[in-house]
Amino acid sequence: MLRVQLEDFGGKPLVTLIGGGKTAPDRAALYNSALVRYLDYNDSYIAKNETCHPSDNFGSVLASSEYAQKSGKEFLTALALAYQVQCRLSDVAPVRAKGFDHTTQGAYAVAAGVARALGLDQKGVANAVAMSGTAYNALRVTRTGSLSNWKGLAYPNTAFGATHAAFLAMRGMTGPPEVFEGNKGLMDAISGPFELDWAQENLEAVRRTSVKKYNAEFHAQSALEGILELRMAQQVRPEEIERVRIEIFDVAYHIIGRGKEGDKQQVRSKKDADHSLPYIMTVALLDNDVSPAQYAPERIVREDVQSLLRRVTIQPDETLSKHFPAEMPCRIQIILKDGRQFRNEKQDYEGFYTRPLSWEKAVAKFERLVAPSTDVAQRAAIAETVAHLETKEVAQLTELLRVSFTPTR
Repeated sequence: MLRVQLEDFGGKPLVTLIGGGKTAPDRAALYNSALVRYLDYNDSYIAKNETCHPSDNFGSVLASSEYAQKSGKEFLTALALAYQVQCRLSDVAPVRAKGFDHTTQGAYAVAAGVARALGLDQKGVANAVAMSGTAYNALRVTRTGSLSNWKGLAYPNTAFGATHAAFLAMRGMTGPPEVFEGNKGLMDAISGPFELDWAQENLEAVRRTSVKKYNAEFHAQSALEGILELRMAQQVRPEEIERVRIEIFDVAYHIIGRGKEGDKQQVRSKKDADHSLPYIMTVALLDNDVSPAQYAPERIVREDVQSLLRRVTIQPDETLSKHFPAEMPCRIQIILKDGRQFRNEKQDYEGFYTRPLSWEKAVAKFERLVAPSTDVAQRAAIAETVAHLETKEVAQLTELLRVSFTPTR
């Protein structure tokens, strides 16, 4: 749908669309960010009261870096800046409890990263951040109740607008300078007061981001690893299962476990499914995998998964909650029809920032996802370029992204 809209509306062919074609930078930011985000299979950063996906900034920073003809090193610096802004604002200025989406902090992150890639001076960066931060305060309803396409498009839309704002700042447009601390600014209207001394910040927040091992909402990752371990160790046969009990930290319970953000046992679409811990755990038990195939419409509505997910109960646990976000703890219990019970307990998973995914496994994940639309040589060229991007030009990467993929509709 996005591709059709871009083709209908057009755009000066300045920067690359992944999979072929070129368009204006703000529209490339929208489209490429959607490709990064829509599978819900990217990275995450967890603060006590906020979770974000900082690779959502990739599409915007890539588009602006290509426009400005930057090196790989300059691109990575701008991307690291976007990561730092989003992650640190998530730490000190959470907005989820006030009914706003994590894309709210993203508006500042995208603008900062794009402004850096464009080489704007201090005044230009300030105006980019001010315009974007003022304009894009999104509602959390995106991720509550009955979910829609917008769950995967909310940040790409912010990327589109924030990239546009940074380009306006490049041309001299100004924004409200007191966007954080001013009357009716972010602190006054949404987040409450906070302190953040940017002079003392580095660009190391990326080291506290985690990569998803499974194609599911981030807070489910340790529980998924745990139930798959239990399935294998005990040779559990799904047809023998009477019920499943999960105890988990409160943030996971409220977002994906039938807490504050809605009934997670009514699952009819991909958007519902990847934000439903009962569905995710059930399909893992049935299929021994959680990948894009587990979100095919025909898989979601089958009786086996619909029946078992109603026998999965999720409960928050105060003790486990105290260990979050340093850990992602959970307890898993499978009860069989013959009365046997199996248990597992997890603190983290492979891909959590304390137990990072290896480069080899990251490449394997990449190859598994893109194999249908690339050949072996193309995948190898992309992986090699990414591995050594600091010594290359952004143009080398964007050319590979433009010609390597066969677009699918």
